[in-house]
Amino acid sequence: MRLCDLSSLASLVLVAAALPPSDAAAKGASKIPSTHSGQSNGNGLWAHAYRRAEKLVRQMTLEEKANITRGYTGDNVCAGNTGSVPRLGWPGMCVHDAGNGVRATDLVNSYPSGIHVGASWDRNLTYERGLHMGKEFKAKGVNVPLGPNAGPLGRTPLGGRNWEGFSVDPYLSGQLNAETITGMQDAGVIANIKHFIANEQETLRRPYFGVEAVSANIDDKTLHEYYLWPFMDSVHAGVGSVMCSYNRINNTYGCMNDKLMNGILKTELGFRGFVMLDWNAQHNVQSANAGLDMVMPLGGSWGKNLTDAVANGTVSESRITDMATRIVAAWYLAGQDGDSFPVPGIGLKQLTKPHEQVDARDPASKPVILEGATAGHVLVKNENNALPFKKKLAMISVFGYDATIPRTKNTDILFQLGYTSSPQMAQAVLGNEAHFDQAAKGGTIVTGGRAGANAPSYIDDPLAAIQRRARKDGTWVNWDLDSSNPEVNAASEACLVFINAIATEGWDREGLHDDFSDGLVLNVAANCSNTIVVVHAAGTRLVDQWIEHPNVTAAIIAHLPGQDSGRALVKLLYGEANFSGKLPYTIAKNESDYSVYTPCQRSSPDDVDPQCDFTEGVYLDYRAFDANNITPRFEFGYGLSYTSFNYSALSIKKAMDLRRSRCGDDLWQAAAQVTATITNSGEISGSEVAQLYLAIPNSPPKQLRGFSKLFLHPHGSGTVHFGLTKRDLSVWDVVSQSWVIQEGEYKIYVGASSRDIRLTGTLHISRA
Repeated sequence: MRLCDLSSLASLVLVAAALPPSDAAAKGASKIPSTHSGQSNGNGLWAHAYRRAEKLVRQMTLEEKANITRGYTGDNVCAGNTGSVPRLGWPGMCVHDAGNGVRATDLVNSYPSGIHVGASWDRNLTYERGLHMGKEFKAKGVNVPLGPNAGPLGRTPLGGRNWEGFSVDPYLSGQLNAETITGMQDAGVIANIKHFIANEQETLRRPYFGVEAVSANIDDKTLHEYYLWPFMDSVHAGVGSVMCSYNRINNTYGCMNDKLMNGILKTELGFRGFVMLDWNAQHNVQSANAGLDMVMPLGGSWGKNLTDAVANGTVSESRITDMATRIVAAWYLAGQDGDSFPVPGIGLKQLTKPHEQVDARDPASKPVILEGATAGHVLVKNENNALPFKKKLAMISVFGYDATIPRTKNTDILFQLGYTSSPQMAQAVLGNEAHFDQAAKGGTIVTGGRAGANAPSYIDDPLAAIQRRARKDGTWVNWDLDSSNPEVNAASEACLVFINAIATEGWDREGLHDDFSDGLVLNVAANCSNTIVVVHAAGTRLVDQWIEHPNVTAAIIAHLPGQDSGRALVKLLYGEANFSGKLPYTIAKNESDYSVYTPCQRSSPDDVDPQCDFTEGVYLDYRAFDANNITPRFEFGYGLSYTSFNYSALSIKKAMDLRRSRCGDDLWQAAAQVTATITNSGEISGSEVAQLYLAIPNSPPKQLRGFSKLFLHPHGSGTVHFGLTKRDLSVWDVVSQSWVIQEGEYKIYVGASSRDIRLTGTLHISRA
């Protein structure tokens, strides 16, 4: 990655309040001890893997090399299986979904989904989740888990797959994708970052019935500064594979795009692993020349086409060798050679047929799952300290369809809504049958739908968890989970209303709220002076229909917590745990407040070449709200706690002299170190997510460039550290095709959210 020559720029001039730094040691926010080695799978490990891969691939025939680049039907339910080379003992690989656990099998756990993890802002928990999920994939014989997800980022809040990613912000997404990748690959599996790139809507995402997939038309600057950003972090973390996307980018399909795969991903970013296509996204053998390395799920005539292409000179054998080497190198990088890795797909058999019980669950994952579920809940309203419950309640009432376990069986059909290959889905995508319920009224949701989901070991639903607590405390529990206008026992000390907002692969959402759920909240609030609303949300969910009702005393965005949903919530309600989650997106007051709201559509029923112009550039979510001076309901980074935190002692120190920077210097090199002191000024222990925003010249007013989660006891203090790299200060220059640091003032903001800024300082870069 290139950086412009900065020899004409002076060193950083740093301006900050001259307050004494705290000498208290910073404590990690998570109670889970980290097993993070601190080492990324960078070029050093890749070099060793490549030496071994090159040695093995040199022994393969052309047909064998082509064979491992294609998919086959196996005796398992893996999403895909590669070819093998039995003569050389290379067993092939199983590649498989999903985003919150191993899909389509039993005896695995259901972890918090991506958006829930994003709301935790917790690097350690994110790494541990990746590690334990990776161990379960390995136990089931999955070589390549198809995740994590850096695209969609969430250009439109209606995106059906936004919940699979961590955040609409590229910095937060990049940080948490890198932690997940490192955790997964430390567990011995090959992470797969997807979907490369600008896969920002489900509508028209694939070609159907002669209609091309939508073309995401993006300028070079926007591509680099926004959509590519988390992929850069992923490559830097040593990710073993990348999935190219269904959609077109600037009118060329993602899996046929030489500029993106060869030019940007493999050359500019230096990606060493293999590019795998999204399922059935192949076009023709020229994809190989464009940078595609593996076809899934079935190769069809791909293997023979490759060998024929070599024979007629269309594709060089050296390219086939490169494809095979990249695949095998990733296999070696993850340590999948030897006897420690199971037979590929061994734990993924048809569940309705006799099969061995391969229990992938490790008891050590239990605290990670529970704390992860707890950490992603965001408290957005708490009037008159309605929460936590301060005494044993004599009576509590529970309302809403989302309070109890779904009325379906615990198999992979759970939340799996339709299939992209079906005619019904095709028509929905084309806009002829575009209806999808916005609330999953069949029961509580712990994940979104389809490829990013899995079947949990169990669902500890909210009502069950409340009942357990009621038994302990002697509380009388009323419940009505079906009525839209339930009767409310007037003696209730608290009324909990559970609603949700579901999303799934294959459909974009129709809106950001639904009348049934909002009406339920208002009907309960009209009859209960202490109404607490819990929203399990697979994305942004508007709350202005009821948030200001005087009887709505508290509101929780509970996201998608995984199988420990109810237990985590009850711990928070009763003060056994403190809220620490922050929103990884902005909740607006109105749909029209978002700079991009609806997915792109066809211009007319006859339009077979749909176009989507990303004219908003990098001005999405809080960046657009700030630039356009729009007041959100709850801003990006917002979240309440049962305690309060003070910020002080901002310090900014130069980490390097930019006058000595040269083209080709490492973008990841430290440029400045920012610290601040955080003090818990309340009477309850809690964790604060301190956030650093940077105002880069000629850019949005604020961009997230650091966060640190700190656990503090009452009246305790600690120091948060933010390391700014050269990349963090840079913008993409389309003329020089490089990252540049501009002359001017870089305002630094440190605070509790994107709008709750507590400390400010200035970093000044001037001419020598």
